[in-house]
Amino acid sequence: MKIDSHVHVTPPDIIADWKKYAEKEPYFSLISNSKVNKFATAEDVATVLDKDNFDKAVVFGFGFNDIGLCRYVNDYVIEKVKQFPEKLIGFAVAPPNCKETRAEIERCCGAGLKGVGELFPQGQGIDLVNENNVSSIAGTCKELDIPLLLHVNESVGHYYPGKTNVPLQNIEKFVLNNPGLKIILAHFGGGIFIYETMKEIKAGFRNVYYDTAVAPYLFDARIYDVVKALNICDRILFGSDFPILPPSRYFKSINASSLNGEEKDMILGLNTGKLLGILS
Repeated sequence: MKIDSHVHVTPPDIIADWKKYAEKEPYFSLISNSKVNKFATAEDVATVLDKDNFDKAVVFGFGFNDIGLCRYVNDYVIEKVKQFPEKLIGFAVAPPNCKETRAEIERCCGAGLKGVGELFPQGQGIDLVNENNVSSIAGTCKELDIPLLLHVNESVGHYYPGKTNVPLQNIEKFVLNNPGLKIILAHFGGGIFIYETMKEIKAGFRNVYYDTAVAPYLFDARIYDVVKALNICDRILFGSDFPILPPSRYFKSINASSLNGEEKDMILGLNTGKLLGILS
């Protein structure tokens, strides 16, 4: 089974009038004004899944700062997961610093959503090293036994809209402060996985997964050789970041790597299926 674990969907009315929402949401404005930004509806996702021979996709709305907007895009995801139950798996978004966040996550989980994210540490003002700042959302996910997906980017290289200056040390501290929480670090975790060559990081990151979102823009095929050498293929989740990139853009690098068939199958869907409890 092939599962794309990182797909953004946006309600049609927000797509049609995105500039209005961008006026009150600075990070949404930054991303939406990017030259590479695209919007997609759930129907667009269903189409690309068929085109690229994927079975399912994990979809979520934008992580706004406003709880009302988060609730609105969560409702859209809930509706579309019910409409396309064979194709779509839903995650919820919420602002971590809102008193209504716990109730919203519980509501979405009760409606069938399987995780939380993608959350933006800088874009949503999340202080990852302040336990009081993150305890509600992290604790809720842990209690519900659902994963939390965080945006992470590399701290070197070229700038692009959405690239933030959140130190990898903050990611490390968040992970180590939340043992038992299933954490997905987007975009290969900004490269933090390389530090799993250190015993204390390897031990503390047992419940950490890394998705491949926008890897073709950032890394060449050797990135897959590195995760194979580190023996963490069982914690790599294929994620396209559609609609920025379709799943098919990843095939060249994956096929050019030293991954064997079993490792490719794990990354392309089995790992996500097991993490979300839809595969044994």
